[in-house]
Amino acid sequence: MALMERVSALIRANLNDLIDQAEEPEKMLKQVILDVENQLIQVKTQVAIAIADEHLLVKKQKENGAKHAEWMRKAELAVDRKDDALARAALERADAARQTGEALDEQLSDQRTQTETLRSAFRKLEHKLAEARTKVEFLIAQHRRSRSLRKAAEAGVVVGESQREPSLVFPEPSLDDRFALLERSDRIEQLLTDLKAKRELT
Repeated sequence: MALMERVSALIRANLNDLIDQAEEPEKMLKQVILDVENQLIQVKTQVAIAIADEHLLVKKQKENGAKHAEWMRKAELAVDRKDDALARAALERADAARQTGEALDEQLSDQRTQTETLRSAFRKLEHKLAEARTKVEFLIAQHRRSRSLRKAAEAGVVVGESQREPSLVFPEPSLDDRFALLERSDRIEQLLTDLKAKRELT
């Protein structure tokens, strides 16, 4: 399925690597956010369709089970009446219903697997979206900080060089260090995302 291939590619995307390679990381992350949002809509639609198909199969399964039980009851009545021909015909219909039931069981099992696969993809996409949004916010904050420091320097204000004040200039952390600081908030975002997904899909 083309949709799942696109979703898998988005889920596997390593945002740290993309940021390192991008000339405009903020713009690149905003595009990732847009892509994930578009795929989320499609996956959510597919989840709803898969759930509806699953309910339909359950309904057919119950109806078929009732038919099987009814034909078996008719076969028993025919045997009681010593009508072997009628009993044989009823048993043939009951056996056909049994075979249909086996096929429906297999279809239902496949459908449940597909539904869970789509639900899992939906949850992972939500996590990826939260991750990308967090990193965009971090990059924007970092950009604003850099701009403020640059403006201060241009105005002749050198932070940390006063004789009476200790230095307030800190070394710029590496990209890995910066994102390590976000891991704690990412864990909370993941828990929140999972909870939202469960509330929406149940």
